[in-house]
Amino acid sequence: MLDNDSARLRSYGLLILRVVVGVTFIAHAYLKFAKIGMEGTTSFMTNLGVPAPALAAWFSVLAETFGGIALILGIFTLPFGLALVVDMIGAIMYGKRGGGFFVPRGSELELNLLAASLALALTGPGGLSLRNALRGRRPG
Repeated sequence: MLDNDSARLRSYGLLILRVVVGVTFIAHAYLKFAKIGMEGTTSFMTNLGVPAPALAAWFSVLAETFGGIALILGIFTLPFGLALVVDMIGAIMYGKRGGGFFVPRGSELELNLLAASLALALTGPGGLSLRNALRGRRPG
């Protein structure tokens, strides 16, 4: 069992992780939707050989937008965390295939985002979250 100080530190650690990962996903969704556009994103996914590229493009943008927001707020971390895991598996399988580990061609960013999303899905949002505030729980 964690003592109060350890639980508080865990809550802060999860908050930092949620915010950074959430902002990263939102930034990528913004790039796809507002800068490249959905037509360009669909075309890009088509060129990568992604099955159902229009559906995949919309899934990616919606998962990254709403998943990023959910992670930042600390709500629905299990379903959105898993959606983001699926998103990153697709990015690694199709976008980074054969590129090695290191950026810009490698999958290190996507692998880290996958691991962080899975960790948050499994651990939950922590004490400093909207989920706990709505349930009337105090952190630590």
